Amino acid sequence: MSATIINDVRRGFYLDSVALMRFSRVLATMDGIEEAAMMMASPSNRQIMADAGLLDQTSAGAEGGDLIIGIRATTPEAAEAARVQAEQLLDQPTSSTGDGARWRPKTMRAAVKAHPEANLALISVAGDFAAAEARKALRKGLHVMMFSDNVSIADELSLKREARDLGLLVMGPDCGTAILNGTPLAFANRVSAGDIGIIGASGTGTQEISCLISEGGGGISQAIGVGGRDLHEEIGAITTLMALDALDRDPATRHIVVISKPPAAAVAAQVVARIAASSKTFTVCFIGASGWQLPANATFAASLKGAAEHALGGNKLFAEFNADALAKPAKGRTVTGLFCGGTLCAEVQSLFLGAGEAVMSNAAISGVENLSTDPRRHKIIDLGSDEYTQGRPHPMIDPGVRDKALNGELDDADVGIVLLDVVIGFGAHEDPAGHLVDSLGGQTNGQTILIASVTGTDADPQNRKGQIAKLQAAGVLVAPSNADAAELALACLRLGG
Repeated sequence: MSATIINDVRRGFYLDSVALMRFSRVLATMDGIEEAAMMMASPSNRQIMADAGLLDQTSAGAEGGDLIIGIRATTPEAAEAARVQAEQLLDQPTSSTGDGARWRPKTMRAAVKAHPEANLALISVAGDFAAAEARKALRKGLHVMMFSDNVSIADELSLKREARDLGLLVMGPDCGTAILNGTPLAFANRVSAGDIGIIGASGTGTQEISCLISEGGGGISQAIGVGGRDLHEEIGAITTLMALDALDRDPATRHIVVISKPPAAAVAAQVVARIAASSKTFTVCFIGASGWQLPANATFAASLKGAAEHALGGNKLFAEFNADALAKPAKGRTVTGLFCGGTLCAEVQSLFLGAGEAVMSNAAISGVENLSTDPRRHKIIDLGSDEYTQGRPHPMIDPGVRDKALNGELDDADVGIVLLDVVIGFGAHEDPAGHLVDSLGGQTNGQTILIASVTGTDADPQNRKGQIAKLQAAGVLVAPSNADAAELALACLRLGG
């Protein structure tokens, strides 16, 4: 039986990508739905939907400012039910007041007019339009946080140069996390306020460190995301250097943590020189790097946990955790890591390399092989990479992205351990641990060791302790940090070997 495909096009209707991803997830879980997506009709999004088999002739005239609803279902009745649900989701009030839905401006100009006190714009539109919207915001005197990705590096450089000339920050593109003046933005967590500032070219890295600092009794003054390419040679750390200046001037910030994958050598020299000129102390965490020469006021940390501990004055976190005591012998020869967080994925690669393990990944750091079918190597996979998320929500929004891969690894006799991250907080799925447990059928298979960590705090909407309890009840071993989870996996391997 052939599938039924339905398209609806809403002309001139905009909704940000995060909301559309959430709505798409709702449709995809309905009975009889094979695939569903709600996306703005940019050329790249149309190609994604076409590749997913979600377009028919109804969408032929859709343009960049239009919204496409694409549904592929097993029956016409299932497709129509999903279409009705899509319409209801799009038409629901965005915010309730005593008088119904609150008016929301549809242009940057209208937003500034409605909120003249605002000094920051968060851009979450399709990448084809993100640079233009960011430029409008800068010219209205606003700092910019660009959640959007798929922005060209030429546009990023142009925007950051213009922002620097105006004395404004451009955080991003692909900036997923920030905490500014106590307000969590995008994928961020509710953490304690304090005197430690973070500059992060890494979203989940910033989340992990900020949560560990909060767990350890410290707090965050500001967490400034800069985007994953800011320390590339083409960009030259424009936002990172401006963020260093800002935190250096901030009397509420005592210590500064810088998180990134290793920067280009010339860019690193600029960042290190700026750190050396500061009167404040620093922790530098370049995931996958080693042997960095830093000035006297800075210390290198090889892991996110180590960075948090140093920022806390050297206080050890989770002293009660004993990987060797918790370890069980692994019945398979290899470890598979299935990660929502790209930096958490990179951290585990680095720690496995440091332990002398052979590793491969689809997001390989230096020294790691690219993903292949080599049965002798551990697979550490970033499920947030484009090959897993094109046309689908990020796995932090929809943990179902991991289900198929997880089931495959549990059925593989060579895989003895599966490493998982559970990332909670604002913007994330409302119950990722519950979803994971449901996908396991309520408990592990008794053969494969499942090890997880939960990035977040008890103050987050999902509640970290509650998430941990659900995982442990299903037989998952839970470590207090991502680095500890990697250590536990290595301990299990040693017992099995």
